[in-house]
Amino acid sequence: MIRTQHFLWKLEGKVGVLTLNRPEKKNPLTFESYAELRELFRALAREDAVKAVVLTGAGGNFCSGGDVHEIIGPLTGMKMPELLEFTRMTGDVVKAMRACPQPVIAAVDGVCAGAGALLALFSDLRYAKPDAKVAFLFTRVGLAGADMGACALLPRVIGQGRASELLYTGRSMDAQEGLAWGFFNKVVDPVLPAAMGAAQGLASGPTFAHGVTKKMLHQEWNVGIDEAIEMEAQAQAICMQTKDFQRAYEAFAAKKKPEFQGD
Repeated sequence: MIRTQHFLWKLEGKVGVLTLNRPEKKNPLTFESYAELRELFRALAREDAVKAVVLTGAGGNFCSGGDVHEIIGPLTGMKMPELLEFTRMTGDVVKAMRACPQPVIAAVDGVCAGAGALLALFSDLRYAKPDAKVAFLFTRVGLAGADMGACALLPRVIGQGRASELLYTGRSMDAQEGLAWGFFNKVVDPVLPAAMGAAQGLASGPTFAHGVTKKMLHQEWNVGIDEAIEMEAQAQAICMQTKDFQRAYEAFAAKKKPEFQGD
């Protein structure tokens, strides 16, 4: 059973809904909420009842990044060991998002900046409301655009040149630009029902196989094509042993829609 102190968490059917909930400040993160996010995504690997996750923000904004007074201020007084402990913890958040077997869908509206932009980036799918604005604004506070894996993943999503521009300048990317560049999968209003619909569709599908797809999407970054083909051969052979694979065949033979159960 997942319990949270710094966010809202609820299970709607098979979909877990995680809401960043500091709307008066546009849902910034603190030291404590970073740590809780990391532990929540780690815990999802043990939550069999949760088949997909929607990540959203309260009050018309997604996330404004690290809280200026509760994070950025204290960081200016820390020594290197403390700073490295913090930056590794923030990296562990997105590592945990990558490692959890459930697809994560970000429902983005309003401000999506700094660490908030990284939470959206490391989600598996990204839906946006037309008013969404995404900014990797680290350079505006004197930091590198290299934060929480941004230099690794953003070029893979939108291309090297576009990623370079956003990471050097810290400017905002609006929803339509993000859609055209491939950052967003869909721009829709209202965004949360659309993201929930997509999550529910995934949650009703072959969820064991979805977990394998997610793992392969991440693990195959670091191998050659021949190695990737072999990895996928082994992964698919495992999926062919599942009951969902048998159900799909039987439903096809009976001219019915398969009812997947994730096993």
